[in-house]
Amino acid sequence: MSIKWVLCWQPNAGTTINSQILIEVSKCVESINGVKEGGWKNTFCFYKPMLKEQANASEFPQHFLGASLQEQPDKFYMALSKKRLIVEAESSMQTIMENLQSYRIKFALNCEGFQYRLGDFRVRVGKVVPINSENLRGIVMEMEYLPISSWKTSHLIMSEFLEILKETLGKKSLPGHFVHAEPNFSEFGLSDQYTSRHTVVQYASILAQMSTTAQ
Repeated sequence: MSIKWVLCWQPNAGTTINSQILIEVSKCVESINGVKEGGWKNTFCFYKPMLKEQANASEFPQHFLGASLQEQPDKFYMALSKKRLIVEAESSMQTIMENLQSYRIKFALNCEGFQYRLGDFRVRVGKVVPINSENLRGIVMEMEYLPISSWKTSHLIMSEFLEILKETLGKKSLPGHFVHAEPNFSEFGLSDQYTSRHTVVQYASILAQMSTTAQ
């Protein structure tokens, strides 16, 4: 598998996120010879337990993030951040939970946009919006390096590529910048070899920051 960094847009103090920023970021990727490959979408649902008896509250996680990734359409991921646990299941798990009425969706978000190919890199730029709404909650960017699957080995080349992107974006004088917070994957029992679980950990960290305004 390849390696991915997931970044989120951090607006400058006193400014807000708008769709024009998304357009300008996409133009920047195209300006460094990014070839548009088509669309992409990941879906994230925040679940909370439907407890019939309050006495059972301690037996269930209070909430968790469910993730459906375009890269793994047959899988469903559950991120229990407080327990530092990422569970991979079949995509049918969502239907099972609905039928059992054990958890309900508190709210759901789509991360969707366009992906571009730049040599050995693939860049995805997208908006974060509630399902069935165009109310922009954030902007995310996935940087993917295709030849390497080691987080540690790829760090230098990913950092260099990010600097190229930042330099290109800097010419636009946009009111903010992309930030990359590196999670401690070992806390989740994940190794140096990158998997889709690593992607979910990164999104969980980003979306947790947005969740208070997305409800």
